[in-house]
Amino acid sequence: MPAEDRYRLLTAAILPRPIAWVVTQAADGTVNAAPYSFFNVFGSERPVVALGVLARPGRPKDTAANILATGEFVVNLAPFALAEAMNATSVDAPPDVDELDLAGLRTIASVAVRPPRIAASPVAFECRLIHEHETGPGQWLLVGEVLRAHFATRVLTGDPARPRVDHAALDLVARMHGPTAYLRTRDVFDLSRPVWSGAASDLSLSIRETQKS
Repeated sequence: MPAEDRYRLLTAAILPRPIAWVVTQAADGTVNAAPYSFFNVFGSERPVVALGVLARPGRPKDTAANILATGEFVVNLAPFALAEAMNATSVDAPPDVDELDLAGLRTIASVAVRPPRIAASPVAFECRLIHEHETGPGQWLLVGEVLRAHFATRVLTGDPARPRVDHAALDLVARMHGPTAYLRTRDVFDLSRPVWSGAASDLSLSIRETQKS
């Protein structure tokens, strides 16, 4: 099967996919920003996130090149209010172009890494590369440890000592099928996690009762 057909089927089936709005900085100081939907969190002790960066004909993607050269990156989350700006930074610009300037986005200096974070993003993770794996020619799986996490106070709720994230206030976007389809993360339903009682029949009964309701 041609690679483009594999991509089409995989990205149309594995969804919704969260978006990592990644800011990196080249060794010469040039800042780069681009969104990636091959992304997720993969641990909390220690806290790690992972990015999948696909190959690009001719030259490596700036994000992968910068992370491999410097070992640092910042993952910003993309709310619906910034969807247009996020999309603008996906442009295939030359390495010496700052996509954040193109999108009119202000940045804030990070604490633990050189790349800045996007000021208007409600959540940002400062990351240090801890694992790199070339999964195909020019295709990379990059795992980063979260050194610092920044949350806007407007998306936090509850006890300030142990705050929770208000998902409605966060209002993130996620990738869906095709090159232009996105989703707002507001269609939420609850399922209580079952507790094993030692009898498989009890779990089966619980599932049937849930289906009836």
